[in-house]
Amino acid sequence: MKKAFKYINADASSAVVVFLVALPLCLGIALGSNAPLFSGIIAGVTGGIIIGALSGSQLSVSGPAAGLTAIVASAIGKMPVYEAFLVAVVLSGIFQVILGFLKAGMLGDYVPTSVIKGMLAAIGVILILKQIPHLVGYDTDYIGDETFRQHDTKNTFSEISGAFKSITPLAAVIGLTAILIQLLWDKVLVKKSNIFQFIPAPLVVVITGVFMVKLGLAAGNGYVLKPGQMVAIPVANSAGEFLSFFTMPHFQYLKLPLVWTTAITIAIVASLETLLSIEAADKLDPFHRVTPTNRELKAQGIGNLVSGMLGGLPITSVVVRTSVNINSGGKTKMSAILHGLLLLLCVAFIPGVLNLIPLSALAGVLIYTGYKLAKPALFKDFYVKGWDQFVPFVVTILAIIFTDLLVGIIVGIAVGLFFVLRSNFRSAVFVVNDKDKYLFRLRKDVSFLNKALLRNKLEQIPENSEVLIDVANADFIDKDVIEVINDFLYHAHLKGIKVEVRKSPNKSTHKFIHTTPAMSV
Repeated sequence: MKKAFKYINADASSAVVVFLVALPLCLGIALGSNAPLFSGIIAGVTGGIIIGALSGSQLSVSGPAAGLTAIVASAIGKMPVYEAFLVAVVLSGIFQVILGFLKAGMLGDYVPTSVIKGMLAAIGVILILKQIPHLVGYDTDYIGDETFRQHDTKNTFSEISGAFKSITPLAAVIGLTAILIQLLWDKVLVKKSNIFQFIPAPLVVVITGVFMVKLGLAAGNGYVLKPGQMVAIPVANSAGEFLSFFTMPHFQYLKLPLVWTTAITIAIVASLETLLSIEAADKLDPFHRVTPTNRELKAQGIGNLVSGMLGGLPITSVVVRTSVNINSGGKTKMSAILHGLLLLLCVAFIPGVLNLIPLSALAGVLIYTGYKLAKPALFKDFYVKGWDQFVPFVVTILAIIFTDLLVGIIVGIAVGLFFVLRSNFRSAVFVVNDKDKYLFRLRKDVSFLNKALLRNKLEQIPENSEVLIDVANADFIDKDVIEVINDFLYHAHLKGIKVEVRKSPNKSTHKFIHTTPAMSV
């Protein structure tokens, strides 16, 4: 317990920032999912407190995810009642726990670093692009949407175009002020005095935004923000009304096949998003801690089970909230837990105060976070590393921006896999010659992908040459490659080629290379 509170000052400060960012995202994702608004809050609270406590990650923050919005909206539309959908959420949690015991968490280990970094940069770019309309008071799309093609038939760029034709002056001033405050805080004030390190800049942004809204109200109608430009939490007038926001699943709908297919879909997609987010969190962690992924799947499963039982949306580890947590100085899982507690307490006791927060102020916070995730220096760093790192990185970014997170990641992995295979293809077979003397060296693992290259190189050897085929260091040689070598050994003498084979008696695949005692070494 003492260790958990070691960094309590930093974690508490970060928790405030994550809470401020998570609040509109929870509401926005619920709105985009065609679910009750409070279901997003339930998911956010559960993701913070339950998953935060059970997870092995010190920095990941869980909650309702934009990546599940389309799946959830479609499922809710087809279900007879919302309580039937909650049964699917509970089942998805059980399936995730099973996946954890089956050790499915290892899947996250096979995503290339360039793709993970590309995902983070893409989220940063998306945050900037998607929050520009909210920054200037154009709130037609729900806050938290990450897809290129929006529910209102517009896309990311047409939304920005429309936003600049419908600017709300007060919202724009609040949004730009929010960005300037954060720049001033990070670049000047924190460096001048340590006291500013303990005051989260986004909290100052929100307080300033509320103050400016009040000034606008005093100034008159021309400077008043509309209700849709503010945070909008359902307000309960009594404890009983507040408790009515929580909904229990109706398990009589277990007999519906749609409930089971929805549960399986949510479990798979939520698990994939979580594993990707956890990889990203570990990459951003300044202490380079490694999260046990199977434990994470079990924690996410229990979180979804609890969220479904209370009436909440499905949950995943979320890159946006996680990156905000890390950039705000969070050190341990206490920041995630505290943010969940803040969500619960503030929504329960001061919803009216929260509804005074302008969305443009929060958009400013998210845009600044996006800039930190997609700094130009990151692009330069990957360019210096070479095309095999830079191309998957950039393709992942573009694919995520123009589709969505999961599709973009799949495209990025495909491109990354191409470069991995290309690299292994080139390095597995080394060929060099000096006049009529040739050396073929097979390194470590030689797959069937090298078959065509090896065959062509062997057939190009001129008559009366000397060839050394060195496979001693190859741990594995595919049978197709061995067949190519054997074919060459059988007919090399017809061209007057002298062949020497160097192999290891301790490696099982080497025995299939048919050499004469005089030929092998």
